[in-house]
Amino acid sequence: MGTRVGTFVVGVGVGYLLATRRGREILGKAGEKAGEAWRHPRVQEYVQDVEEQAKEFAKTQGGALKDKAVDAVRSATGKSDDAEPTVVVEPETRYDI
Repeated sequence: MGTRVGTFVVGVGVGYLLATRRGREILGKAGEKAGEAWRHPRVQEYVQDVEEQAKEFAKTQGGALKDKAVDAVRSATGKSDDAEPTVVVEPETRYDI
């Protein structure tokens, strides 16, 4: 019952923000503040640090992660290492509306 009430309250709040002029003004101001925070030099320093860490991680662990993913797929599909990979190519579909 509590989940339903919470969902209803959230829905009313989102409806207010999207459907009323005042709600859209509030969303606009919140977006401006978020943009200001994102462009702040200190935040951008952190973003650059995290990007560098992600690049290093990908360089050092990328092969191992790929191997683990391949092993997981093989174990899930029941294929062994010796099995030839199968490729399914579907014809190009045109959507004429």
